[in-house]
Amino acid sequence: MVLCLGLEGSANKLGIGVVCDGKVLSNVRHTYVAPPGQGFLPRDTAIHHQQHILDVLQAALDEAKVKPQELDCICFTKGPGMGAPLVAVAVVARTISQLWNKPLVAVNHCIGHIEMGRLVTGAKNPTVLYVSGGNTQVISYSNQRYHIFGETLDIAVGNCLDRFARLIKLSNDPSPGYNIEQLAKEGKRYIQLPYVVKGMDVSFSGLLSYIEDVGIKKMEKGACTAADLCYSLQETVFAMLVEITERAMAHCSSAEVLIVGGVGCNIRLQEMMGEMARERGAKLFATDDRYCIDNGAMIAQAGYELFRTGQFTKIEDSSCTQRFRTDEVLVTWRED
Repeated sequence: MVLCLGLEGSANKLGIGVVCDGKVLSNVRHTYVAPPGQGFLPRDTAIHHQQHILDVLQAALDEAKVKPQELDCICFTKGPGMGAPLVAVAVVARTISQLWNKPLVAVNHCIGHIEMGRLVTGAKNPTVLYVSGGNTQVISYSNQRYHIFGETLDIAVGNCLDRFARLIKLSNDPSPGYNIEQLAKEGKRYIQLPYVVKGMDVSFSGLLSYIEDVGIKKMEKGACTAADLCYSLQETVFAMLVEITERAMAHCSSAEVLIVGGVGCNIRLQEMMGEMARERGAKLFATDDRYCIDNGAMIAQAGYELFRTGQFTKIEDSSCTQRFRTDEVLVTWRED
């Protein structure tokens, strides 16, 4: 029996969870919500994490009914993510590692999403669409690496949605993407937006600029509604993501597709990806907001896989990096 504690804080979600041999015992989360019309800044997010992390840690241990001395390792997010929040959580991980005399395991945030998705859904070897506020990647596994087949050339899809939500003054509670999804259901008119797919990569910054320059003016003149813009934005960006995912699946002869990351909670994205998968005779795997959105359990699960294959992190090597690529990690726990 291996008990792993996972600490996640790469963005505005502070999460701590406990996993035992692939079983989630606890998964506690506390979210920093910025005021309407604003994004979450690194300094404010780090202060939020510092203020709440000890309470979240205690809640995670209590929910799992686990004592510190029973843990086998302390897992934390090394990156990618926002610098200040990452460091705020890593400091606590290093501290309890030394206080409790437990080994440290540094985890790649993206790998955490993938391994949690595989655990929860039972997907064996899927093509992965990883979509969040900070990352947009199409990934497939081969030869002990998660290879990136395509990605965003500028901003992530979640960042695009968040910034659009600020333009139309949508609330950040519970999240901008969720509020866009709900408002999009009321949209009745599709507004033509730039569709930018370059080979296996996508670009969202020009689309966002077009909405700011043209779409908002149309809305102000009464030519369309905010709901129409939400609907049009979702349909456009999700079609782009489905296209590059299907191309990767064809290349890999894949019969499974897994959506992970915060944007992966979006039901419309799941519907579009599911339709594409069915046409290919493939199967879609997706999770709900317990595991799609950043959480501590996913870091514990990925850390468990690293721990059981002998990968540990020395204190002197436990620094954080905002740009920690998915394909940099040696995947020692999977067989080809």
